[in-house]
Amino acid sequence: MNSIALTEAKKFWKKATQYKQAPDLDLETELLVHQRILTLFHVGPYYYFIFNLTNSQVEYTSESIREVLGCAPEDFGPPFTLAQIHPEDLSYFLNFEHTAVDFFGQLPPEQIRRYKVSYDYRIKRRDGQYIRLLHQLVTLQGDEEGSVLRSLGIHTDITSFKKEGKPMLSFIDLEGDDSFINVTPMEVFAPVKPVLTQREKQVLRALMNGMASKQVAGYLSIAKETVDRHRKNMLAKTSTSSTAELISKAVNEGWL
Repeated sequence: MNSIALTEAKKFWKKATQYKQAPDLDLETELLVHQRILTLFHVGPYYYFIFNLTNSQVEYTSESIREVLGCAPEDFGPPFTLAQIHPEDLSYFLNFEHTAVDFFGQLPPEQIRRYKVSYDYRIKRRDGQYIRLLHQLVTLQGDEEGSVLRSLGIHTDITSFKKEGKPMLSFIDLEGDDSFINVTPMEVFAPVKPVLTQREKQVLRALMNGMASKQVAGYLSIAKETVDRHRKNMLAKTSTSSTAELISKAVNEGWL
């Protein structure tokens, strides 16, 4: 699924460039990076990066990513993001990116630097814990025809501010004029089908709390044989061989 998602995302980004190549980074662009950072909201731990849309490559990531995600700057890029993003948020990410490219494609060329893309999603740190990132992006390099060639992004850990709720997309006018808040995205990609059913999740949570099958049955008011069947089905569909392995995989993959 992640390789398919990456292929689709690259199509969006290539469309935003109008199939052009980005010029080499120069001192003027590097200075612009620092100026643009000042226009972005970054309360809490954050890191920033430069993304080249023409080749779908991250060209620079700040060292502070180690604090936020626990990974090295050179490890960060689209493959990393799509591999670590919460499964339930993957379709939001793709639909938001698709909508953002369409939004900027409709702007007059002189306005592409005025708007900031802002949305959130959950991503897994190196230690296996999920946090919620606020993803903000502004145009760093464009051309007179309105192509977006490079963007500057800032990822801020907003877990303490937003623990639950679905991801939201907004386009913010940095000059204070009309902004578009909580935009309904173009739904091109359907959400990923949950790995476990609701009942299976209930059984698994009870097992995680140390209950035996008989106790789970009493807790959920179902037969012990039904609990055993759910346990067997969960092991089969997740390719795990024990309850401990199942619990570990469910937590690490964000199924609960």
